[in-house]
Amino acid sequence: MDEVFKALADPSRRRLLDALNTRNGQSLRELCSELDMTRQAVAKHLAVLEAAGLVATARRGREKLHFLNAAPINDIADRWIHRYDRARARALADLKQALEGSPMSGDDTGGATSFVYVTYISTTPERLWQALTDPAFISRYFEGGGPGSDWKPGSPVLWKMTADDEWHDWDQRVLEADPPRRLSYSWHTYQPEMAEHTGWSLEEIERRRSERRSKVTFDVEPAGAAVKLTVTHDDFEPGSAMLQSVSQGWPAILSNLKTLLESGETLQME
Repeated sequence: MDEVFKALADPSRRRLLDALNTRNGQSLRELCSELDMTRQAVAKHLAVLEAAGLVATARRGREKLHFLNAAPINDIADRWIHRYDRARARALADLKQALEGSPMSGDDTGGATSFVYVTYISTTPERLWQALTDPAFISRYFEGGGPGSDWKPGSPVLWKMTADDEWHDWDQRVLEADPPRRLSYSWHTYQPEMAEHTGWSLEEIERRRSERRSKVTFDVEPAGAAVKLTVTHDDFEPGSAMLQSVSQGWPAILSNLKTLLESGETLQME
């Protein structure tokens, strides 16, 4: 947490977070063109932000893209803001400003085509892999629903909306499985069974089914006594309704996963 406060103390680094807040997934070249800083200075600031977990990166061809990661700031909010009254919380206004409007926090995704979330969990890679693939684990942090598969490349990924739901085959497939390092599978489009949960009519569901399918990838890396989990959900079309949906859903699900692995309990979702 000290690294997060140190990273946020510099106004130039907050400007970089604001730039990613406005448009997530930018290259170093793009960030340099928006800010009055040298390429070397931007690279150094990004390195500090990445070390603090405030920025996550992903390769797209030859380019390295940078994404705002809200998880560390959410941790600060849980530890500090919730313990103090509103007046004292105003002292952390810069943290709020760094998040407002961010696709990572569930707001407008604009022209974004991917969602990236990084969190550190006090567990082992093997235990985290079990949580990502074992039905008993999945049903707890997905609140009864979630995916199911034998998690072999090419196998179908079935889905439940709730604990009492039947398994649905929405033409999802396991793309990559390298335990305990990486798991990737294709994502579903909107389905008629989702009408009750989304509040959309069947006509609206049908219209949104035309969106291109996306994929989600879980990368698991040892990080000292903890494990770094990077979730990359990409291949969306710009303005995708599904991207907006998963940008709201993944932070809650992954916070639940972290809490479950570290405490044995799950969050009380409203």
